[in-house]
Amino acid sequence: MKILLVEDDLGLAEALGEAMSEAGVLLDHTATGAEADFLIATEHYDVIVLDLGLPDGDGTAWLSRWREQGINLPVLVLTARGRWSDKAAGFSAGADDYLTKPFETGELLFRLRALLRRAHGHAHPVLRVGDLALDTHTGVLTQSGLPVSLTAQELRLLEYLLHAMPRLVSRLELVEHVYERDQQPDSNVIDVQISRLRRKLGSDLIETVRGRGYRVVGPTTAAGS
Repeated sequence: MKILLVEDDLGLAEALGEAMSEAGVLLDHTATGAEADFLIATEHYDVIVLDLGLPDGDGTAWLSRWREQGINLPVLVLTARGRWSDKAAGFSAGADDYLTKPFETGELLFRLRALLRRAHGHAHPVLRVGDLALDTHTGVLTQSGLPVSLTAQELRLLEYLLHAMPRLVSRLELVEHVYERDQQPDSNVIDVQISRLRRKLGSDLIETVRGRGYRVVGPTTAAGS
């Protein structure tokens, strides 16, 4: 998951950056709506976390602008404003979720992962394909009920492909959503990561469509079925 945090409290932004890194989540930070506007137009994110009290305008105004431009990324408002009128204004502007400060980082992660799942059409927190199951809340991957150890990068790559399944995902999309903004991995790096996943999880899990990208294949089942 790759997040854009729009927050002018630099101490909070730094703490969230550390927490997200420990959770295997990529986070870009900006303190202004204007820079966020630029990053949304030039980068690719899965979720936006938006403060309302920005130095260059109210967050709801920026959010309304993005929605009018057709930007449909999930947006979680993160703010100290806890009145019902503030919440109503946030949702009316196009917010998908609303969390007030102070907050628990764990709750924020749960909410962000839920937004990401639903954006991809998955209601249950456990993503399954065949005997493979990924709990998106805990990051625990199991195969036939046994835990599987992956590197942080391998897990981000697999999680993105599982969220997208059965859609074909291009190399460019993987780079934009799985790697940090200042990283520019070549196709060989992605091929190496895919090969490692196949060795650990089975050669038939991920299909390569030459010149187009990758997709997870196999029967998908609802969690608990």
